[in-house]
Amino acid sequence: MSSIRPAKLADAIAEHIQQLILEGALQPGERLLSERELSAKLDVSRPSLRDALDKLVGLGMLTTDASGASYVSESIGKSLRDPLVLLMDDPEARLDCMEFRLVVEAAAAAYAAERASEIDRDTIVERYESMIAAHEKHDVDEIARADAEFHFAIYEASHNLMMLHFMRSLESLLRSNVYLNRKNLFEHRTEGDSQIAEHRAIFDAIMARDPEAARAAAQAHMISTIRTQRAIHEAERRREASIRRLARNDLVAPRTRKARKA
Repeated sequence: MSSIRPAKLADAIAEHIQQLILEGALQPGERLLSERELSAKLDVSRPSLRDALDKLVGLGMLTTDASGASYVSESIGKSLRDPLVLLMDDPEARLDCMEFRLVVEAAAAAYAAERASEIDRDTIVERYESMIAAHEKHDVDEIARADAEFHFAIYEASHNLMMLHFMRSLESLLRSNVYLNRKNLFEHRTEGDSQIAEHRAIFDAIMARDPEAARAAAQAHMISTIRTQRAIHEAERRREASIRRLARNDLVAPRTRKARKA
């Protein structure tokens, strides 16, 4: 954080912290430094900082606990996020989520290819390498976490605040979607190599600063994922129907021939 020296200090401090929240640099639930540490970091007086924090609490951007510690409010985006998370138990809803991601992630990848700073690009490289390492360990939990982190790095590199905050508000939903997709693929031992190749295509296009190639690669990745997940879902539905037909024997009385009339 850089020092601040505007005319009305408290308002400027509040604006600075609010901008960090809007840009996703400060995320819901994160605890800020202590008042003493934060005032030193920003090179501002503690009374001015206190006024700024009070203002952000009033705006619902920050919350405080009994000890006086300040947190980025976890209610940011919560009204949109929470009801949708419950849908992730429904395979059809998961497919709908993937269709939504197809549109948004294609745009985010194109913007990232065009706008990513060197810091953004370093983060994308780091997240991509973490995902490859997770694949090599065959750890589905780590694969899912690294996969989600890779995609969020792309959202951040898009430098579209509306897109970033909308996706941040759905973060738990999207992480759940990624995890369930990856778990499904892992359990069915399907498309592992193609998943790596698809992410590599997105990564290469962003690194080459080729927006159209990045858009096409992100679209191809999500279309492939949707197709594979739909096939798995349909196979599971057929299997469940077969099990139900077998189970009917536990519910139906044995058949007996009707006696013939003399």
